[in-house]
Amino acid sequence: MNINRFPLRAGHAARAFINNSRGATIAERVDALNALTVQDAGRVLTGMPLDYAVNILDRPELRNAAQILALLSAEDAARLLHGMSNDRVADVLLELDAETRARLFAGLDEPVRIAIQHLMGYPPRTAGGIMTTEFVSVPDSWTVGQTLDHVRQVERSRETVYAIYVLDEASHALMHVVTLRRLITGEPDASILTVAQKGVPVAADPLMKQEDVARLIRKHDLLALPVTDDHGRMLGIVTVDDVIDTMIADTTEAAQKFGGMEALGQPYMKIGFAGMIRKRAGWLAALFLGEMLTASAMQHFEGELEKAVVLTLFIPLIMSSGGNSGSQATSLIIRALALGELKLSDWWKVLVRELPTGIVLGAILGLVGFIRIVFWQTAGLYDYGPHWQMVAITVFAALIGIVTFGSICGSMLPFVLQKLRLDPASASAPFVATLVDVTGLVIYFSVALLILSGTLL
Repeated sequence: MNINRFPLRAGHAARAFINNSRGATIAERVDALNALTVQDAGRVLTGMPLDYAVNILDRPELRNAAQILALLSAEDAARLLHGMSNDRVADVLLELDAETRARLFAGLDEPVRIAIQHLMGYPPRTAGGIMTTEFVSVPDSWTVGQTLDHVRQVERSRETVYAIYVLDEASHALMHVVTLRRLITGEPDASILTVAQKGVPVAADPLMKQEDVARLIRKHDLLALPVTDDHGRMLGIVTVDDVIDTMIADTTEAAQKFGGMEALGQPYMKIGFAGMIRKRAGWLAALFLGEMLTASAMQHFEGELEKAVVLTLFIPLIMSSGGNSGSQATSLIIRALALGELKLSDWWKVLVRELPTGIVLGAILGLVGFIRIVFWQTAGLYDYGPHWQMVAITVFAALIGIVTFGSICGSMLPFVLQKLRLDPASASAPFVATLVDVTGLVIYFSVALLILSGTLL
């Protein structure tokens, strides 16, 4: 790769950055650039050797890469884009507006432009959307020596050389995969087929979801997964680091949603104050409105509360137990769905499993609550009244019902959302807790009416 320097328009800022980062790794340089403004980062990059700048821009961890390129001249941006991997270029250009994207496209060579436009045509979060077209392939008529010579010539322009893909010379369909380790141990005059892996190569469809791509890579212990069309022709490869990058981004988004808010879409310190309010206020308002139903439920049972004030002592206990059980079930099911351990059709298996689980968990908590009331009463720590035994039984029975309902509700909600083609992560713990809080009060007071009628009520 050409290492000529860009014009040192950055002046002292670029030289200071380079001097301060001598001996630093690419990752450390990326972190340092992330701490600068977009304008300063652009000035610094134009003062770097071209290979340094390309390596930094090729890192997904670099924030505002698209905005940095948009600030550069068409000539400088084109030199950087030509050095970057095609899949990274596609990701960066998709972040730009149409006008800026067209300006940068105009500076690219036609083969590169066609390859990048092809990548940008695939839906996001699919094998085609995260693959790269820069891979090593050879015809099946080549020898081991020819292949090694080819690898030496192209290795700097390829995403990875650890896997070489053997294509049918006539149809260009994927026939075999050769690992670099096997290649360098082969006889130079031997056919490339003598060192190829046996069997049909594992490949992905370009529309395969990235979660399924990750499972294939993990299952077959691959460093890269070939992507082929309906005729078996190679379209590109998905490398394990690309899968890791996209899955980390998705996990971050899911974690934020599960916390009861919209996904930020940006690093925490980069999102503005107004943006933070917008992302969090909507869900908080929705949850607050849901919690208002709790007040409505308590108003409905106002008469019972006046007759048996002792019941109010256990409302926090009842509400938290139901919410906790629902949140537990939701967390387990969302993760199982994400890992492919469960399918939408497995909802009834989960229901059958969670029903007895909820009953047993509720009985355990109910027993703890029962013992607590008995101990406090007999030890003289608190007087629950002449019917304290009935109050203890009420708490015991109510906890069984509430924890069971929370477990069922929390486990079924992700399936409902997935059936509606919504993200199961939207079934956040706060949302489930709010839902179970309201129904938990209804269950609690209904059980109290059933057990305490004729005594306290």
